[in-house]
Order: sequence, then structure tokens, then C-alpha cells
Amino acid sequence: MPEGYAGWAEREDHLNADEILEVVETAVQLGFRKFRLTGGEPLIRRDIVEIARRMWDLPGVQTLGISSNGLRMPELAKPLRQAGVRSVNISIDTLDPQIYRQITGGRLDLVVAGIDAACAAGFEIVKLNAVLMRGINDDQLLPLARFAAERECPMRFIELMPIGPEGAINDSHFFSVAEAMAALSREDVLEADSNARIGHGPARYFRMRQLGARVGFIGAITCADFCASCNKMRLTADGKIRPCLGQENEVDLRPALRSGIGSVEELMTLALANKPETHLFSNGFKRLRPMTAVGG
Repeated sequence: MPEGYAGWAEREDHLNADEILEVVETAVQLGFRKFRLTGGEPLIRRDIVEIARRMWDLPGVQTLGISSNGLRMPELAKPLRQAGVRSVNISIDTLDPQIYRQITGGRLDLVVAGIDAACAAGFEIVKLNAVLMRGINDDQLLPLARFAAERECPMRFIELMPIGPEGAINDSHFFSVAEAMAALSREDVLEADSNARIGHGPARYFRMRQLGARVGFIGAITCADFCASCNKMRLTADGKIRPCLGQENEVDLRPALRSGIGSVEELMTLALANKPETHLFSNGFKRLRPMTAVGG
């Protein structure tokens, strides 16, 4: 979270549940079938269970997931599962409590409790995510893989993208998925798990032969074909449709949602038509808003 950032608070420019559902319903009409509630942190919304239930009840919605920091999972895991959420992604960048607090400002023990609550709630799958950061958590690859294997969760390692607040963590901490794979290969044999289809994202999965862990790698920066199969759109909390995380080409839906100026379907179709072939992360990309304001 950027220092002093207060965008997490509920504000007038944030979409309410009815507006979110109107966008989701329109997306279904346009052919979207897979949805994920993300953030920032989606579980701070007081109506998150209601939103999940109403989305799952829409004809045409085939999968519904949540990405979370896990802190509210002990109280919300079962209600979310009952509401229709099928999968959960939880961020855990390190197993060192002090480093975890340095990265997030939060408590590691609360996240572990959230992961265990999610595992116990009966979701179809719980995936764990760690952003690779040189000099911060590059010594945590094997401990995280072991932690995930003990809970039968896939562990995904994600390249640091230029979408954070800068400051304590910046581009100098970039650590590639190739380096992460090499480091894990020195500890165990990585066997390609080409038949694995875990969720609908870009991770490439391997099985660690001795440990039995399933590990995935998401290389948005170094994998040349990362964008080749991307068919995702992103809706921000304040009503912008974003065809690509790595380009600043948002389309504002709020005038259509709140004032009837234009059509939500027409605006979403416009955004789809303008979806770029690739991101600009490696071409001097300058973010106008932090990731916490865009959605992960």
C-alpha cells in the first residue's frame, strides 16, 4: 500500500453493488464467462458477499474467484463459498514476519490464518501468490513452496511489474522468473506440468519432484508471449474499464451508469476494440494511478 494512500475508503465515486452488477450483466451479454473480484483488497467492502452472490446468480457466469490479502478470510471464507465463489488467490510474499511487515505493514500470522480458513472452507482451489523481489524475498522461494505444498496449494511466483508506488520497493528489486526457476532447480527437480490447467491465468506450472509442490511462474516482463492469449478486461472501483493493465487506456462507464449518457454496452465494446496486443511495461511505462487504485 502506498504510504498515506486512502483510496481504500468507500467513496461516492466508487460503484455500488447495483452498478457493478449492471456492468457484469453487460459483460455476460458480450460473452464474458469468468469473473474475479480483486483490488486493492476486495474484502474490505461491506457488501462483498452480496456482490459475489448476485454475480454467481447471473445466468452465464461460469466461474467466480477472489484475490485477497487473506486478512478477513477467517470470517468471510465460508460466506463467500456459500455465495458462489469457487477459487481464491491469496498473497503471501514471505514467511519472515518482519519482512512481511516491511512489505505490507501487516501481520504474517493473520495471513496464515486466512489461508488456512480458505483451505478449510471448501473452495475448488486456493492459490498462493508471491511477487519476486531481489534482496527482499528471493531467499524465500523454497520455504514458500514447502508452505504451499503442506496445504496442497499451488504456489505462484510473479515478476515485479512497474505498477507499485516506488520508494521502499522499486525496479532495482526486479528478479526474473528464470532466476527463480534456476534457484528452485538447485534445490529440487522441476518437472514441467504442461497438462496442468489451474484457473484461467498466464502461469506456467511445474511440479517439484521431491517436495511434491506445484509451482507456477508468471513472467509479465521477461516472457515475450505473455500477452498473446490475454482476453481480460479490468473494472476499477470507480467505474473505469481498462483493457490492459500495462497501458493507460481506460474508458469511464460512470456517465452511462449514473446519468444515462451513452450505453454501457457500447462503451465496453469500444474498450474491447481498443485492447492492445501487448503491454508497455518494458517501454518506459508510467503509471498514472497505483495498482491499489486499478485492481490486481
